[in-house]
Amino acid sequence: QVQLVESGGGLVQAGGSLRLSCATSARAFNDYVIAWFRQAPGREREFVASISSSGDSTYVDDSVTGRFAVSRDNAKNTMYLQMNYLKPEDTAVYYCAGVRGAEATYLYTSWIENWGQGTQVTVAS
Repeated sequence: QVQLVESGGGLVQAGGSLRLSCATSARAFNDYVIAWFRQAPGREREFVASISSSGDSTYVDDSVTGRFAVSRDNAKNTMYLQMNYLKPEDTAVYYCAGVRGAEATYLYTSWIENWGQGTQVTVAS
């Protein structure tokens, strides 16, 4: 098990930027693919992006490609989601998620072993 704690959410105007952080417990962090999901009111939780356990590859969903980027600092046991050119439809609770593995890929919610508590992102028009 790895504990995940998100931070960095908030209220931003459309077109603005936010960077979310996901801090993890040190143990086994390097053995996990870390991902971001989001859930808007009344909608299913959806995949946003993932990063390989080594940090050398990422996978970003088409819905946010070109605007969002994911990175990790294994020395700090922290993973980041940089969100640029935010739109009102990006409003959601964003969750950090972890699953044992190596490769960055599209992930289904049923595959996730560990979830953070979520952080709210609100984009005002």
